Amino acid sequence: MNLLKTFELKDLTLKNRIVMSPMCQYSVTAKDGIPNDWHFSHYTSRAIGGTGLILMEMTDVEPDGRISDFDLGIWSDDHIPAFKKIIDSCHSYGAKVGIQIAHAGRKAEDADQPVSSTSVAFSDDYKAPRELTTKEVEQLVTKFELAFERAIKAGVDTIELHGAHGYLIHQFQSPLTNQRTDKYGDDKSLFGVEIIKAARRVLPEDMPLIMRISAVEYGPGGYDLDYSIDLAKRYKEAGVDMFDVSSGGESRNGPSSTGLGYQVDFANKFKQELNIPIIAVGRMDDTHFSNQVILDQKADLVAVGRGMLRNPYWANEASLALGGKKLTPKQLDAGYSI
Repeated sequence: MNLLKTFELKDLTLKNRIVMSPMCQYSVTAKDGIPNDWHFSHYTSRAIGGTGLILMEMTDVEPDGRISDFDLGIWSDDHIPAFKKIIDSCHSYGAKVGIQIAHAGRKAEDADQPVSSTSVAFSDDYKAPRELTTKEVEQLVTKFELAFERAIKAGVDTIELHGAHGYLIHQFQSPLTNQRTDKYGDDKSLFGVEIIKAARRVLPEDMPLIMRISAVEYGPGGYDLDYSIDLAKRYKEAGVDMFDVSSGGESRNGPSSTGLGYQVDFANKFKQELNIPIIAVGRMDDTHFSNQVILDQKADLVAVGRGMLRNPYWANEASLALGGKKLTPKQLDAGYSI
């Protein structure tokens, strides 16, 4: 098993173990949330470059759930055709595609009134959010469910829930931000669990569900690895098939180092404790390092962010560096002639 080997999970079969990490492009027309020509070129080029799984950027379930007004959304059926066009194009080059579904909560910078599990602002640079009522939280679960249905209609091969980096699901699961006295405060995993169950209601049985999770929160009062693994066990029981293991986001504090593969040990611990497939992410753009992570079975897939931004053909270059075949279409064959 190495970076170039196929991967199978339920009905998802990937031609290699290289994932394009979801990265916001801040490139839509303000307020509409609909993917445009930039997104089509951005994602299709990574499919041409040989990426096994493309995870489209954070896409939100309501307009004020976005980080900014220039982010993607999937709160309306009007969004479906543009997503479908991109997904169909990526499929034509052999890539599989997922969409990261989310809500920014108190980190929604352009919302007139952000909402959250708490009424405390993320920092002095952010607006103070309004604490959601219990009824509103339940309504948000329904909005997630409708978003999943639209993603399926657009043709996705998988869906990733964003439960990391201080966004809304994370705001509910973190003791730093969830001081509620209702059922969502008594059980800090409940909001995430209900969203996962909503996904399982509408996803085909053979479609895997991925969840990005922060393994640790940095700084005073933040949760640790044992806490996140307990969360992940609840989420797995509810229906998550694979975790995308990141860290941080619920405070301004960060890791002491963000060097090569700085989150791999977290991914490895999740893999050992949960016994399900794991994606490693975080400075994974060194080909040989990422390949070794797979060889050592510390993770099952590797998500590349910055490397993919610099080079749409990162997967192809990785294959060649590891002695594999070219991954680009035949139209580019002349580029390999001596």
